[in-house]
Amino acid sequence: MADSPATNELVITRIFNAPRELVYRAFVDPDQIAQWFGPVGFSVPRDTVEVDARVGGYQRLVMVSDDDPTMRSPVNATFTEVVENELLVGTEEVEGIPGFEGIAQMYMRLEFHDEGGKTRLVLRQGPFTEKMENMTREGWSSSFTKLDALLAH
Repeated sequence: MADSPATNELVITRIFNAPRELVYRAFVDPDQIAQWFGPVGFSVPRDTVEVDARVGGYQRLVMVSDDDPTMRSPVNATFTEVVENELLVGTEEVEGIPGFEGIAQMYMRLEFHDEGGKTRLVLRQGPFTEKMENMTREGWSSSFTKLDALLAH
């Protein structure tokens, strides 16, 4: 049976035990991105990360498999909306996703909400097939576990 068409939107809401400014910074600071981005089993070499957090700016990075460094997944995003400490919106092109041929194009919306000293992040990304949505949800969950550890320092 063929996978369903790419119509699913991934929505993840997560509370981080850190102020909104710190969580936002973790998404736009190249040094921090290199420490947490990517699911467990993948790393992001610092020299692959570039961020220009403004409308028309970009976020570029490469996820690399820890087990097989030849397995690389470049991510190139362009920001279409940026409100410091509140909102990052853009489009993404991602290559090298296991089970996916070519370049995947999608949108991403990250909302950072103050929750009394904590941060409620609402992430929207897509469109995905059902299979890709599930894989991506697992990947974000794994990444956010690494982000929790970084924010605890």
